[in-house]
Amino acid sequence: MKPHAFIAMPFGSKKDADGQTIEFNRIHDELLRPALLKAGCEVFRADEEQRAGSIHKDMFQELLVADLVLAELTIDNPNVWYELGVRHALRARGVVLVQAPRAKAVFDTTGERKFTYHLLDGAPDPAFLQADIDAIAEMARQTLGASIKRKVSPVYERLPHLQEPEWRSLLLADDNEFGSAYEVWRGRMEVARQKQRAGDILVLADETPTQALWLEAKREAGNCLLSLQQYALALEQFDAALAVDPEDFVSRCKRIVCLGRLDRHEEAHVAAQQLTDDKPTDPEAWSLAGRVEKDRWESRWRTPDTAPAELRAAAEGELASLEEAITPYHQAFIANPAAFYPGINSLTLHLLLKHLGGEVDATVLDNLTGGVLWACLAAQKRAPKDYWARATFAELCLLVNPIEAVKREFRSAVAAANGDTFALDSTRRTLTLLRDLQFRPEETAAALAIMDAELARQGGRTRATRPPRRVLLGAGHMVDTPTRAEARFPSTLVPKVTQAIEAALDAIGIGPEDLLLTIGASGGDLIIAEGCLRRGAAVQLMLPQAEPAFVESSIMRSVDGTLWRDRYYALKARLAQPPRIASDELGPPPSSVNMYERCNLWLLYTALAWGVERVHLLVLWDGGGGDGPGGTRHMVEEVKRRTGQVHLVDPRTL
Repeated sequence: MKPHAFIAMPFGSKKDADGQTIEFNRIHDELLRPALLKAGCEVFRADEEQRAGSIHKDMFQELLVADLVLAELTIDNPNVWYELGVRHALRARGVVLVQAPRAKAVFDTTGERKFTYHLLDGAPDPAFLQADIDAIAEMARQTLGASIKRKVSPVYERLPHLQEPEWRSLLLADDNEFGSAYEVWRGRMEVARQKQRAGDILVLADETPTQALWLEAKREAGNCLLSLQQYALALEQFDAALAVDPEDFVSRCKRIVCLGRLDRHEEAHVAAQQLTDDKPTDPEAWSLAGRVEKDRWESRWRTPDTAPAELRAAAEGELASLEEAITPYHQAFIANPAAFYPGINSLTLHLLLKHLGGEVDATVLDNLTGGVLWACLAAQKRAPKDYWARATFAELCLLVNPIEAVKREFRSAVAAANGDTFALDSTRRTLTLLRDLQFRPEETAAALAIMDAELARQGGRTRATRPPRRVLLGAGHMVDTPTRAEARFPSTLVPKVTQAIEAALDAIGIGPEDLLLTIGASGGDLIIAEGCLRRGAAVQLMLPQAEPAFVESSIMRSVDGTLWRDRYYALKARLAQPPRIASDELGPPPSSVNMYERCNLWLLYTALAWGVERVHLLVLWDGGGGDGPGGTRHMVEEVKRRTGQVHLVDPRTL
């Protein structure tokens, strides 16, 4: 997604303080817009007629969400100064100031960095035009790439404790293009989450409505992937968010969760310690520290394929480590008694400590039980459908109530899960811990049975469907069109290419346990797909556009297009699943995104969701640059960058 730049400037012909006429439309068209385009921005400016008489809400939205505001200050135009002031009030950074030479400096911006461009007879000076374009473009790039800690706005610089407004509270106040775009995007993300399609989520995460929403997008994508238990991919999203804002608290917290689920306990421990050092009074920071210590305690005694009695004996030798996990949870609950998450964990670990032979103050247990009960009931009053509030209350019942209450509350909890397998799996992990330490075995078994049944229904960790042994990406050159000037894959090579692809499929070992993802264009794609079907592999076609348009552009244009079209439909008729269509499932691509490049990423991200170690790329490619974005080179480079395995068939050698 390109950065979104807004130009605040006068329009038409205006006189400066010396009486010289300045042609501001020419300055925009010849200098400012070209400079911002060179910096890689999408450029917007206010329309003179729309602005007459008042400042419209669309302008406020621009000043709020624009990644960059360029203010032209050659003359003292009231609208420009007003817009600059609004931007300085709304955002701490992302402003570039430019002007032509003027006799008198403006006091309010004297200390701010500006670029002075060259004028000749009231228009950009041709002798300096290219140099001025280059200089403004570089200034824009540096401003966009500056640290988030660097404050450009004099308002935020002089008021260090002032916080920027939450963009969403302003963006969604009225119906506008940015709010509408965000809502559509967020809705597609939620659909992808409910369908458990991590590849869709990763593509959408790269297609935020503006770069101003990038941080929010990465958080949203990370949360969706976390809910699908795609911990490595979720970690990438939170790391990307932290690359934008290293101090983003939400992303730091979720990153720690991902590290713990990936069994990277020492990294999680260091990150949690840094978080509590930075936020010494924050209950959530201490809750995460407790979670990390709990995972470390469990990793000290848990070994695979060990009977519960042996696990319990091993855990009895790690009581000191268990106490280390209790402390931060207990501290978090004391800091915020309404926070039921640290409360239930403190109570559960206290009871496990007692169960394993440790000493526990009975008064502490009574106080914790009452406190967690109040916190859960209050939370359910505030949000009756909240899964975590219901699940925590169910866990409290498991700790202290009869089995019928346990069954009733766990059924109530899973009804609120809404397909969130991460949430269900989190609860199941706690139940597994209690089961393996033989804590209230009858009640725990009843709760586990309910949870496993729901996870099986949702296709979660207990699902019977096995992941594919390999995920093969099939890509390659189309058969040459009749008008192609230089031969790359002439139709006469089809028999030899087919033979080479068949040999490559045999060398990889493609069989019934494997899955092929491919676009299905004439040539390499279809030959690979037909070969995989002959070997019993599953094949999923993923099209960049609606099928009729795809057939016309990617099949019929080839030599012998009718023959390739018949092969495409014959292949499609044998598939277990219909083709997936990017424009239907992801929505139309943004104007700056090539649909074929997007489809390549969609294929790749969908494959990666099964685990990078499973991903192979079989590609028919001559090593050239292709015919533009989204070509074969792009796919090869992406798979190599992601450490996938590439198998090359080069038509030049056949």
